[in-house]
Amino acid sequence: MPSPARLTQTLQQGLRRLIGGARRQPQPYRLFDLVLSRRLSLTPSLTRLVFTGPDVAQMTTLAPDQRVKLFFPAPDGSLAQLPADQHWKAAHSALAAEQRPPMRTYTLRALRPEALEVDVDFVLHGVNGPASAWATEARPGDRLQMLAPNLAHAGDPGGYEWKPPQGVRNVLLVGDETALPAIAGILEALAVTQPDLAVQAFIEVPLQADCLEVRHGSGVELHWLPRDLLNCAQGQAMLHTVRELARLPQGHAVPEARLEDIDIDTRILWEQASTACSVFHAWVAGESATVMAIRRHLIKERGLPRQWLTLMGYWRAGRTLD
Repeated sequence: MPSPARLTQTLQQGLRRLIGGARRQPQPYRLFDLVLSRRLSLTPSLTRLVFTGPDVAQMTTLAPDQRVKLFFPAPDGSLAQLPADQHWKAAHSALAAEQRPPMRTYTLRALRPEALEVDVDFVLHGVNGPASAWATEARPGDRLQMLAPNLAHAGDPGGYEWKPPQGVRNVLLVGDETALPAIAGILEALAVTQPDLAVQAFIEVPLQADCLEVRHGSGVELHWLPRDLLNCAQGQAMLHTVRELARLPQGHAVPEARLEDIDIDTRILWEQASTACSVFHAWVAGESATVMAIRRHLIKERGLPRQWLTLMGYWRAGRTLD
């Protein structure tokens, strides 16, 4: 029988091997150094920026609403130079405020790893924030960093919510311009995989000129809700659509239904539908107060089961979210 000292040494060696192996396991997400290759004006309010970089071939995406994070130039103008591995968050936090790159979440609109290209669509609303200002003024050759799923990771990295349940027969998609890239991606994916699926899609945008051509299947009813034409405030068209126009499963009002009271000024509204088999699935994203009102209507006034609903506050009016 080995001595206690020998046993301790063997255990320590085994522990070091386990720790070393864990460290070598590829992380679900990693940082990519990107260069702006070209910019494409899609509508007055939407611009597509095409990025490239030598490591884009190691990027992956699992869904049409895949989220990524972009790191923009710091307040002092310096570019993000965070480490590509799992230590990026600690490095980001350790930087002085004037050197810390602002971080924002976007939808990965398209990935072409063989061409080393990745697309992100930006809603342009002036130069009133670091992300919008950069997207408005950026020119080919400008650089930034992106946190995106790592192809080398063997598991599911997460970061997406489009997970329609098995057997679904009717889908409702509702969003504002910030959700337009995700909804367009979902419709394009369904055109390939389930072209006959019954889908109602309602997209609120600032201008009538923002209504894009989006490829979709024969079962899709796509409705644009331009605020300038409808003469309505942000979110009003989305809420009116769900209340008056969307065809919802038959249900009964459940005013006593318990809903968690989410403080959307301090928390992000984010509720995921169940992937269990169901006939109806709703995917709703946009300004948090609007999505909260839709949540209340669908659950309390229409009596829809919460497990049918994916509800996401992509942004909050008057606040900045990473």
